[in-house]
Amino acid sequence: QVQLVESGGGLVQAGGSLRLSCAASGRTFSNYVMGWFRQAPGKEREFVAAIRWDGVNPYYADSVKGRFIISRDNAKNTVYLQMNSLKPEDTAVYYCAAQNGRALTRGDYWGQGTQVTVSS
Repeated sequence: QVQLVESGGGLVQAGGSLRLSCAASGRTFSNYVMGWFRQAPGKEREFVAAIRWDGVNPYYADSVKGRFIISRDNAKNTVYLQMNSLKPEDTAVYYCAAQNGRALTRGDYWGQGTQVTVSS
């Protein structure tokens, strides 16, 4: 059974930092791109960042570029999202996703989500 388990969410003041983790289990994730989406109250889920199996060319939504950094540890089947200079508009439930291939579009597997709240 494939599982993606997120952790690291919480409450932080604007300008602060958080690090999200997503531990994957249940299969081999080689050739899988992994990444993050988020969903704020009353809004649609949106893409945040993704990284391929080989770690080459991670890509980001424009809204987080320069502030967030995605990385992965394949030995641990874990992907991370370092979030810096957080803004109130970053408040959302953050979901980890994995998809076979090179692009993260639909997500073959999803985590349960972790809440990030940024206070002004």
